[in-house]
Amino acid sequence: MIDFVGKKQWFFLATAIAIIIAIISLAVFKLQPGIDFTGGTSMTLHFTPRVEQNQLRQAFTNLGHPEAIIQKSGDDFFIWLKEIPPAEREELTEGLKTSLGSEITAHDYNTISPSIAKETAGKVGIAVIIAAVAMLLYIAWAFRRMPSPFRWGTCAVIALIHDVLIVIGVFSILGQVANVEINAMFITGLLTVVGYSINNTVVVFDRIRENMSKGTSPDFAVTVNSSLVETLGRCLNTSLTTLCVILALFLFGGATIHYFTLVLLIGLLAGTYSSLFIAGPLLVVWEKGEWGKLFPFAK
Repeated sequence: MIDFVGKKQWFFLATAIAIIIAIISLAVFKLQPGIDFTGGTSMTLHFTPRVEQNQLRQAFTNLGHPEAIIQKSGDDFFIWLKEIPPAEREELTEGLKTSLGSEITAHDYNTISPSIAKETAGKVGIAVIIAAVAMLLYIAWAFRRMPSPFRWGTCAVIALIHDVLIVIGVFSILGQVANVEINAMFITGLLTVVGYSINNTVVVFDRIRENMSKGTSPDFAVTVNSSLVETLGRCLNTSLTTLCVILALFLFGGATIHYFTLVLLIGLLAGTYSSLFIAGPLLVVWEKGEWGKLFPFAK
């Protein structure tokens, strides 16, 4: 049997290093907000004859708007790009006509100010906090028959915070080195990661509860380690099959969902790791009161 709990200090050390790097990256580089959070101009365009979405995306890039978000809706295209004045909108429309060789009917021009976009970003942050608190209360209720049920919920939320920080930290680095921006799809992916991670953690915790009920061992650390070994195969199989789908979407899903799948890819790896090697071992540390021995070589 692999002694995961016995190696918990090394897992905690690796986690601490990753979180410190993520926090430093966020402090120094910050995140590169996309037009979803900085404000911009939206429009709906109809083309006669029809054009392909990839052609339209390439045309916007050639005209100096690689940041444009393009979504197809029936026979029309919904476009969202950085804020531009009315005169530039006309120039852009004429440039698209020339580039694509198609007549364009433009309607539903709208401008979203940066203040509204920032308000939206603030609401997203509040939503994540509310979700974390709700998960804490739910897990505490679900494991209410265990000693100190809030301890279980707190450990699950700590693992969840680790996953979110890792994803945000990686995107802050990518924003600096590759000019990767965050947008609404990034937030969608982040919330998906939250749900996936907490589900994995609950599976591990549920096996710990079962083994405690069976009396696997009077030593809580042994019970947790047995539970981690028993759920290891299930967690890895689930993660690998999910990873195959995410990789397929990342490689062939198109630019519209590129960052969404990248968030899922990073979050999947971080969530699998935290569910197995952070949440459970942290329960052991809390149970035994070994806070002074969190890291290797600590006395």
